[in-house]
Amino acid sequence: MREILGRRRRLRFRRKERTARLDAAVAFAVEWNWPVLPGASLRATTTTRTGASTGARTRTATGAGPGAATPAATGAACSCPDPDCVVPGAHPYEPGLLAATTDERMVRWWWTRRPDAPVVLATGGRAPCAVSLPAVAGARALAALDAAGMRLGPVVATPTRWSILVAPYGLERLGELLYAKDSVPSSLRFHGEGGYLLLPPSVAGTGQVRWERAPSPSSQLRSSRGGPTAGSARPWLPDVEAVVDALVEASTSTPGGGSRLKY
Repeated sequence: MREILGRRRRLRFRRKERTARLDAAVAFAVEWNWPVLPGASLRATTTTRTGASTGARTRTATGAGPGAATPAATGAACSCPDPDCVVPGAHPYEPGLLAATTDERMVRWWWTRRPDAPVVLATGGRAPCAVSLPAVAGARALAALDAAGMRLGPVVATPTRWSILVAPYGLERLGELLYAKDSVPSSLRFHGEGGYLLLPPSVAGTGQVRWERAPSPSSQLRSSRGGPTAGSARPWLPDVEAVVDALVEASTSTPGGGSRLKY
């Protein structure tokens, strides 16, 4: 009986997670006019003692002979064809990035068919852009910006990286801004035109995607899993010039946050 109740609780929790992703995707697209699309999902894998990795549905025959692969550990891999994908579950796959839309019917159709898919924002154009950096450097940068009295917009966090959403910018504008710097750490990433970013409440290979800073004061109310609620205003976004100095400084001065590229 306890096992049945535990299974039911897990199923209810999973249904809530799926509903939260659909609700978030619709709110981003319709309420905020942010173009979104479903990302590559995660799939469970079993790592065998011989080092091979098998899909979640693969089973090892009982009583296999000597040298047969036996399950040793389970994990998660990307659903895309690349077995060495460095950003599992954290990138567009099918459809491609150009399919990103604000059409509610399309968004609902996507997440009805793929309820476990992460929510991917297509950055640039009229949509927000972002600057991301390793999590430790991100925390230092936010502290510096707070100390300077800088108003920030939404900040998206994963266990490994933080991303500060900023107003849309073009490549020419960004190039001029970075050219004026003595150096720019390679761990900084700029998500502009043609780029993308995972939004809460997605889950990727690195873990849960969440809001480190909630989107705008009028959007403080959020769903239990991190997505925006109906009726929330489109978030305010700072200009990239307002934050880039603090991000460069934090990345340069943080051990391991300067030149090492971290996913």
